[in-house]
Amino acid sequence: MPTIVKFEDIEAWQTARKLTGLVYDLTRRGEFARDFGLCDQMRRASVSIMSNIAEGFESRTQSLFNEYLGRAKASAGELRAQVYVAQEINYLDQTEFSQLFELCDKCSRQITRLMQYPAQQPNTIREEGIDYNV
Repeated sequence: MPTIVKFEDIEAWQTARKLTGLVYDLTRRGEFARDFGLCDQMRRASVSIMSNIAEGFESRTQSLFNEYLGRAKASAGELRAQVYVAQEINYLDQTEFSQLFELCDKCSRQITRLMQYPAQQPNTIREEGIDYNV
């Protein structure tokens, strides 16, 4: 696996970015846009995924990175639950639901693999610095 120099290089962050864009696109429409509570919560959860991956990568240690990744994964689960709500109340059709669900699930799986990697390759990440080879 190549060395990651900046958080933008992390595939999970890239997926989270796509997911966030899709959430914003879908929550701008009709009744969905007028449901401030759900709309805002879904936007916050999607942004939280991206932000926690970035903040964790920029943190001081691998253990902090993993903690932030755990928060990002939790936000992905939160968003996945909200996607069910949005479909149930007919804000999303089946295609839109599937797109959001698949991106949430993909992102969650990518974060899990990112969290597991240091345990499999214990000498590739320095605790003292911010350079991570993950």
